[in-house]
Amino acid sequence: MGTDLSMSIASGVALIEMHRPPANYFDEALIGAIADAASELDDDPGCRVIVLAAEGRHFCAGADFGGGDFAGDRVAASERLYRRAAQLFEVRTPMIAAVHGAAVGGGLGLACAVDFRVAEPGSRFVANFARLGFHQGFGLSVTLPELVGRQVATDLLLTGRRIGGEEAARVGLADRLVEPGRVRQAALELAREIAAAAPLAVRSIRATLRAGLAERVRQALEHELLEQAGLWGTADSAEGIAASLQRRPPVFTGR
Repeated sequence: MGTDLSMSIASGVALIEMHRPPANYFDEALIGAIADAASELDDDPGCRVIVLAAEGRHFCAGADFGGGDFAGDRVAASERLYRRAAQLFEVRTPMIAAVHGAAVGGGLGLACAVDFRVAEPGSRFVANFARLGFHQGFGLSVTLPELVGRQVATDLLLTGRRIGGEEAARVGLADRLVEPGRVRQAALELAREIAAAAPLAVRSIRATLRAGLAERVRQALEHELLEQAGLWGTADSAEGIAASLQRRPPVFTGR
């Protein structure tokens, strides 16, 4: 599993933890490792629920456009990443994300790929794609509207604004809002509550509720990548990414 990811199981609950602090930027290798670990747990009778958590200040800040795979050929890197990300939607075991700190961009996509999100008031959810000058990815075209409705999803995607845990809970993006410092504990408590239910029934109910989701996400990923590929070649995208790396407001020109 490597040093970037760890996994443990206790009382029917598996804890998968990302170890790329402080921001837990992802790439194909990390998303693939998460997908592989979750898929293997599908066949482990000792696992009934999975909690996805992270070490460091933030749950996940998405892709690192200042280095790694995404500093080069972003289209090729994203194509590989999305192929692995699609596997997350085929996992049969219920999954819960313990979102402390920020879930930004693709990190928000990762959080929305699972069944539940546990947050605290200081958690931050950011669909910042328009502020970076390109189209959303990681299947958010499907998952975000399903969670919060089309209007709220449109608001979050077009403005790229940040919302905290309390607003996330109000709009349906966070399923549990807990006291500061209790996110992981609360996620594990929810997982144990689900694990206490009949496991065959839980998987059956979940499969019905998520029927067709993986197929819709795969189609969305193809479209998202096409849109991203076109927009990454624009001056606005170059400006948006540069401004983000330099921690300054972007100045877009529509080119």
